[in-house]
Amino acid sequence: MAGENDSAAIPTAPAIDQKRLRVDLTGQVAVVTGASQGLGRAIAETLAANGAAVAIVARSADKLAAVAAAIRNAGGKAEEFICDVSKAADVTAVVEAIHAKLGRLDILVNNAGVTRDTLLPRMSDEEWDEVLCTNLRGPFLFMRAASRLMMQQRYGRIVNVASVSGLIGNPGQSNYAASKAGLVGLTRTVAKELAGRKITCNAVAPGFIVSDMTRALGPALLDEVKKRVPAKRLGEAWEIAEAVLFLVAPSSSYITAQVVVVDGGMIG
Repeated sequence: MAGENDSAAIPTAPAIDQKRLRVDLTGQVAVVTGASQGLGRAIAETLAANGAAVAIVARSADKLAAVAAAIRNAGGKAEEFICDVSKAADVTAVVEAIHAKLGRLDILVNNAGVTRDTLLPRMSDEEWDEVLCTNLRGPFLFMRAASRLMMQQRYGRIVNVASVSGLIGNPGQSNYAASKAGLVGLTRTVAKELAGRKITCNAVAPGFIVSDMTRALGPALLDEVKKRVPAKRLGEAWEIAEAVLFLVAPSSSYITAQVVVVDGGMIG
């Protein structure tokens, strides 16, 4: 589309709450995986509100269309891309399509993830493999493809959404915790490999965040969860999105190979 790759074609970020973090991402292209709901949607909307053209990636076309419409209605720019993040051919094709349509790739946020919780003796091979393929293989595939473009530009920001489960473990989540612990190690290694090309790579590790998953725990269990958190509440999706926004800012150029824990003080 004519003019689509020009900085002037990317709309100015709409007005947002004065108390919220603001970063000028005008002219930049951001890719957010798992963007059809929850944290991914909040991250995509936050990046778009700060001027980035956002490529939103997920498996659900209907949900992606709704997110893209919300971003456009708010004055932002979004394009939808359907992808199974665990499949190398799909990831390569999507990254190429994003680059062809939007002209560059400045920011990558690997948020797509799944859980298949059960205790270790009951966990099936399929439950293990599905979580590791989505949560660890997916970020590897996207970083491999995106880093090639970022190295050519000599600029890039990568943020991987990890979890406090990957730092301290969590009963019933051996597959999930292993995938997120692996993602932390992958993040720190990639950061060291790419730092010389002006590309940063960091992770955000959320604690308990308000979501459909946490709501399903029920009021009694949620009260017990809140007692474990020094802040005495669950985090909000926008609070994770703002941590991501800080890490992708051009001014965060000397922050790399770090894990920013956003958990209300739970793990200290």
